Amino acid sequence: MYRSTDVIALPSARPEVAEPFATGDPQILEAIARAQENLLKQQHPDGHWCGELLVDSTLCSDYVLFMHWMGEVDNQRQQRCVRHILKRQLPDGGWNIYYGGPSEINASVKAYFALKLAGCTPDTPFMAEARATIMRLGGIPQMNTFSKLYLALLGQFPWKYLPTIPVEMVLLPSWSPFHIYKMSSWSRAMLVPLAIINHFKPTRALAGDKQLHELYPLGTEHKDFTLPRDERFFTWRNLFLRVDEFLKILHPLRFRPMRKRALEEAERWMLERIGEGSDGLATVFPAMLNALIALRTLGYTKNNPVYAKAAKDFAGLFVDDPEDFRIQPCLSPVWDTAINIIALVESGLPADHPALRKAADWLIGKEVRLRGDWTTNNPHPEASGWAFEYNNIYYPDTDDTAMVLMALRLVQPPDSAALAAVFRRAIAWQLSFQCRAGGWGAFDKEVTQGWLDAVCRS
Repeated sequence: MYRSTDVIALPSARPEVAEPFATGDPQILEAIARAQENLLKQQHPDGHWCGELLVDSTLCSDYVLFMHWMGEVDNQRQQRCVRHILKRQLPDGGWNIYYGGPSEINASVKAYFALKLAGCTPDTPFMAEARATIMRLGGIPQMNTFSKLYLALLGQFPWKYLPTIPVEMVLLPSWSPFHIYKMSSWSRAMLVPLAIINHFKPTRALAGDKQLHELYPLGTEHKDFTLPRDERFFTWRNLFLRVDEFLKILHPLRFRPMRKRALEEAERWMLERIGEGSDGLATVFPAMLNALIALRTLGYTKNNPVYAKAAKDFAGLFVDDPEDFRIQPCLSPVWDTAINIIALVESGLPADHPALRKAADWLIGKEVRLRGDWTTNNPHPEASGWAFEYNNIYYPDTDDTAMVLMALRLVQPPDSAALAAVFRRAIAWQLSFQCRAGGWGAFDKEVTQGWLDAVCRS
């Protein structure tokens, strides 16, 4: 063992370094040409590119849970989800949330539950190994609130130990300390349907052999699953937990003078953002899944046009690979198209190449001209900007807009005047998002309420 006072002799000779390639080296030029050809082959006929976003097993797990909650299980798709989940089981029996990462409690419980719902029995070796890892990580009590809520929908976690999400929050004025537009766009899109779900608490009872008693270290009887407070008295987390306790005291009193109106407003807000121009609520998996649950809870049947569109948008995230069915968290055509334009031009493709012009035209056609959610915190009069996905008119963002502008500046357009107008409009919109501290947020301006972290981490 070395001590800090030890002197370690270092070799005097420099390590051998391979001779670097020159820019014009034939091998480099050949590799660039092959890469360019490969990218151009992947371009869609209308000019855009869209790669796949690879994530962990939790999306397939959540989908299996959702099918069982609805009572409408597609057995073939369920089995494909099972294969996807089992392919990603780690040697220690658990599941991770990023490539190369360790077993994680939420992913592991969800995977175990999905497998059990699909018919895998606890005594099979891979299930026994999964349970051992889950118990080592603390079992169901150590899961986060959002994951526990999905268990509650299937009767596997008590609703009374979940934080109250009062739907009346959608009625609060913008000057109040808490308001839905003081939280991030993704949190907002997740919480509004969750507030509807929290009101109705639509729970499906499961057969005894599908339940998760074995994942509670101390059993489910006579156990308090209340979220623990911080040791310090004055913290945002403790304040949040005390407010939650107060709301739970009010719950049995049935004093909810604004509840009906709040539910109607939450439904209206959600329907507006899953309508035409948006490929699902915020076009991201958690919000889209929550919206489907909320719609069914509100009585929308699967044949209702609103629900049918939401379900179709959700299915648009599926990757129907015969060897490995999987689900993407969202789609990335705008970002992928912009970054491919940059790569192709900077690697030598002419700025007036037809493929680049077609890609630029596609991007220009995706400019968002609707004044969406961002207008609550930003009064800029003229809408512009780009979203990450195909259609997401309520949520253009500054990072995709920056990437698109960096791409468009490299393409030689047929109509320079028209492109200049797009630049003037989009740059003005982008500059309008600069916050007082000097930086930019992605979707909203001045959303900097640090205390909301305590809510999200609880």
